Amino acid sequence: MADVSVLNNRKRAGTRRRSGVLAPLFSLYSRESFGVGDTEDLKLFVDWCVKTGNSIMQLLPMNEVGDNFCPYESISSFAIEPVYAPVGRGSFKLSARRVRADYGVKGKKRELLRRMYIESGGILPAEAEKFRRKNSWWIEDFCMFKVLKRRFGFRPWYEWSDAYRNRSSSALKEVFSAERAEMDFEAWVQWFLYERMREFKAYAGEKGVLVMGDLPVVINRDSADVWAHPEFFKMELAAGAPPDMFCVKGQRWGIPGMPTYDWEKIEGGGWRYIREKLKYAEEFYDILRIDHVVGLFRIWSIPIEEPLENEGLNGFFDPPDEKLWREHGRKILSAMLESTGMLLCGEDLGVIPDACPEIMKSLGIPGIDVQRWKKEWRGSGDFLPPEKYRQLSVAALSTHDTSNWNDWWERESSAREREQMGKLLGISVHPEGKASPKITEAALKFILEARSVFSIQLIFDWLNLSPGILKGWQSAYRINTPGTVSGNNWSAVLPVFLEELMSNGVCDKIRTLIAESGRLP
Repeated sequence: MADVSVLNNRKRAGTRRRSGVLAPLFSLYSRESFGVGDTEDLKLFVDWCVKTGNSIMQLLPMNEVGDNFCPYESISSFAIEPVYAPVGRGSFKLSARRVRADYGVKGKKRELLRRMYIESGGILPAEAEKFRRKNSWWIEDFCMFKVLKRRFGFRPWYEWSDAYRNRSSSALKEVFSAERAEMDFEAWVQWFLYERMREFKAYAGEKGVLVMGDLPVVINRDSADVWAHPEFFKMELAAGAPPDMFCVKGQRWGIPGMPTYDWEKIEGGGWRYIREKLKYAEEFYDILRIDHVVGLFRIWSIPIEEPLENEGLNGFFDPPDEKLWREHGRKILSAMLESTGMLLCGEDLGVIPDACPEIMKSLGIPGIDVQRWKKEWRGSGDFLPPEKYRQLSVAALSTHDTSNWNDWWERESSAREREQMGKLLGISVHPEGKASPKITEAALKFILEARSVFSIQLIFDWLNLSPGILKGWQSAYRINTPGTVSGNNWSAVLPVFLEELMSNGVCDKIRTLIAESGRLP
């Protein structure tokens, strides 16, 4: 079976060179949207992709999240975030452009969804009932988790009373009986979002645009997944990253910490947890990016009792034996390939063992090559030219976890890096490292000419082709700074309405560059 899956993934990647754009939904908004971009705005962004010649739209995780609105700390691997529901459109129009995503509208959107539900009769229509039966493996637990969160004052599930924390059968029966109406509403919300996401994917497909989703490597400890299936997690551990030059204490993901997976138990369950996740994601995406794919080979694990201030210190790799990493990752990735028709890609950045890119290549899984880190590390340290990029990869100037390319050029790159990159770009560089539309254009041409089958650029890198769109400091458009908790993370938005972006001259500039690189659909 694995051999067939490998061939299928290679076939899905194909040899057709494509260009794409990475844009979180929370960064997009139209004149009609309410507080934050919604699924209707995604359709408008599909139109922008068509106009510019981009045939891949990459999104960040769309799953429901907790209070910090980090898309990589979801409360479910399945449920869609209600803040993206297309409700209230046109009733709360903006007269000015936004500065940050307004997640405060989530409560209001839930009220509007409840009103819609009540006005429709307060019962699940036949299609919603069918959806609920089809997804019974996860949705009943999720709906119960949601109502119990409210019952217990939104405290984490591991602080609930014993009967509910440990899922006593009598306690769960009581909840199902007492909270049936509320559970029905939660199921209806997820059905409503499912239908909207399916409509978006169909619209993108009609326009020839592939949708790339994102699969986080771990999940929030306070989630429906962990509450319903604690056997699939190592509850005594928290996932993170070891100390490095960027984070001297390393990283500990989430508070008190996201548990790592117990892969032996997941495999013992016939990989159903993984199969169900991928089956549901396939309803919405054509391509799926596996976040921190090296974590499937070995993951940095921190004892849960370790003081929070120590962050990622005093952790260890699991499995601890490096000789096991290759087969460990191969087995998990092979199971994933056998479980889906989506093209799988892997985010293989950072310090990674050789086994990771080697196994990915053997399985036909594209990695990611980011320009600022694509260097001859075992030699001169110089940047690699575009023809030295991996063919089976996504070429990018930036990611959601980095500064945009102009910001990197001006504030982070060294004089030597700018000089060497200037030679590769064939341009003279400003002695003080100042960026310009000319340098941006040269960088985009460079990354579009990469040998990589896909070239996907951050929306803010595309927009820097035109000097009048991104106003103020480039750092204001950074999506996330790893290892930090800040209101500036996961809230950056475009400085223009999507309607205005559609008519901006930058669209023609982007299309010309993509056409010249041979990546037009």
